Amino acid sequence: MSAPGRQRRRPIRYGVERLIDKLLMDGKVAAWSYRRGWHGNLGITRHTLALDPAQRLPAPLVIAFASDLHAGPTTHPALFDALARQLEAARPDVVLLGGDYVSLGARHIGQLGGLFARAAELAPLGAYAVIGNHDIWHGREPIEAALQDAGVHLLVNRNLALPAPFDMVSICGVDDPWTGAPSPRAAFAGARPVRIYLMHSPDGLCNLAETFNVGFAGHTHGGQIAFANGTPVRRPRGPLSRNHCYGKYEFANGPLIVSRGIGCSALPLRINADPELVLCTLQ
Repeated sequence: MSAPGRQRRRPIRYGVERLIDKLLMDGKVAAWSYRRGWHGNLGITRHTLALDPAQRLPAPLVIAFASDLHAGPTTHPALFDALARQLEAARPDVVLLGGDYVSLGARHIGQLGGLFARAAELAPLGAYAVIGNHDIWHGREPIEAALQDAGVHLLVNRNLALPAPFDMVSICGVDDPWTGAPSPRAAFAGARPVRIYLMHSPDGLCNLAETFNVGFAGHTHGGQIAFANGTPVRRPRGPLSRNHCYGKYEFANGPLIVSRGIGCSALPLRINADPELVLCTLQ
């Protein structure tokens, strides 16, 4: 499957976003929606994956994955406080962040500095992040700087090995497949035998020849507004995002876990697509 490639700048979309920004009244609508329970209930979804005996780890590795925070007028900041409490209770070994940290402006990244720092502090093996399409639309430089200033490792088409005794594990991160310059080959170059693939969108699997032990993606929000059976009212865009918008999927390259994410995009509203923190144990 060919890569989606970069989206061109769309003046109409930027105009629509400016209008949405005004209509949301600097977060007042999101605050009202949150109080009504229309951001959904933030929960934890757990997965356990068994590695091949030849890839045995010294102990189970607990990975926390949070994506699509969408700080700004579409998401009430109380949701980020709830996420921090869940991370503190879970005490994962590794924290992975899947991009789309802001909505409607890079200036909103200031809401997340404390959460980023707490994630990096809590995870003894480190916190790692990729960038999403909203981050690039609104200026990736201040968002990348906020992550790095908080002690989060930024993975743009590169990988890092975990500290010992888990140094046989690499976190491989790719740039956003829609608006960035993704290079899966560079993301996996020189990676260790156990490979965790971090991407913003399921479309990060496009043009991927390498294999991985588990992949994590967000972007889709599980549709954000879905029917009672979880089927999105409107399918997410993207050749793989469209039909892989929530849950665990098996690909020839390896298993992919797609999260509904945390925040809200465009509208401060979730229906039948609750926000979630993913906890995955490799053993």
